[in-house]
Amino acid sequence: MEKIDNLDKKILNILSKNARIPFKDVAAECGVSRAAIHQRVQRLIEGDVITGSGFDVNPKSLGYRTCTYVGITLERGSMYKEVVKRLEHIPEVVECHFTTGPYTMMVKLYARDNEQLMNLLNGQLQEIPGVVATETLISLEQSIKREIPVHFEEAEEA
Repeated sequence: MEKIDNLDKKILNILSKNARIPFKDVAAECGVSRAAIHQRVQRLIEGDVITGSGFDVNPKSLGYRTCTYVGITLERGSMYKEVVKRLEHIPEVVECHFTTGPYTMMVKLYARDNEQLMNLLNGQLQEIPGVVATETLISLEQSIKREIPVHFEEAEEA
């Protein structure tokens, strides 16, 4: 990806607050044409700066009342990719990270209730070859969810 300039940062700042804002409104706020915004956004997508533009669905609205983080210890760190392939087949797993610290990997998953959580842990995660231990942390409340801030230089008024 080419260098991200101040206009790119301003566009990212606007879109990170409201991904559904019309390009004409972004253009007006940035003082450039709608075509320029479209080209910039396309370049940011192609350069993997913008990696998504979907809607966030509230898991509780679908009956998933329990958000859980699971620290997973593997027999060998080199087994990570194979374990990820198995985790991809568990739809309740929404994130997976290869980590440093006490766990080889950290997984975020949603369960409808404790019974389903127990099945996910005992019947699925712990049955994956190479998984030697898991530690479960249940989220009681999500207090902050946001994108990383995009800082840009404001143009000085003449």
